Amino acid sequence: MDKLRYMISDAAGLVNVEAHVLRYWEEELELEIPRNEMGHRYYTRENIQQFLKIKELKEQGYQLKAIKMVIHNGKNPEEAAALTTINQQPAASMSGTVNYSSAEDKMAQFRLLMSGIVKEALAENNQELGREVGENVGDRVLKEMNYLMREQDEQEEERYKKLDAAIRELNVKKLKGSTKKKESRRLFAKKEVTT
Repeated sequence: MDKLRYMISDAAGLVNVEAHVLRYWEEELELEIPRNEMGHRYYTRENIQQFLKIKELKEQGYQLKAIKMVIHNGKNPEEAAALTTINQQPAASMSGTVNYSSAEDKMAQFRLLMSGIVKEALAENNQELGREVGENVGDRVLKEMNYLMREQDEQEEERYKKLDAAIRELNVKKLKGSTKKKESRRLFAKKEVTT
């Protein structure tokens, strides 16, 4: 039976991180992520579980170096963290320079943290803004619709008044014309009778 495969977007959703975070962890932690015939990553349930464990360790404050030791050497997180701290101190003190991989880890952690904060803030603002816009636009649209309907009713009323006046005037003219015809026929008939 085939194993269930997840695309990177689905895997990121299950782990609740951005897709670029999974790619970053894959590269930094030297994870073996399977690829399909076209070279695209796909993730199995085991990969998802591994990413969830990595996320949990990151949330507990462990750096990627310690997590890498946990994954590849089977060490416990505390021991791995202690080893990475010991290994980093002499390198920094002897050379007098900052350990770049640690700085890169911190920068990645900072980016990830900021990305989460910004995403959360945007989501909250979008919801509130959407609600306010919906209320304001809804009220304005209703007022505008009422105004347009009133204006249309007034225009129709005016049109019907003019049409009614035109029909009455036409009827009056017809009546006058009919009366004139009758009068002229009567006069004509009277003239013929007298002649």
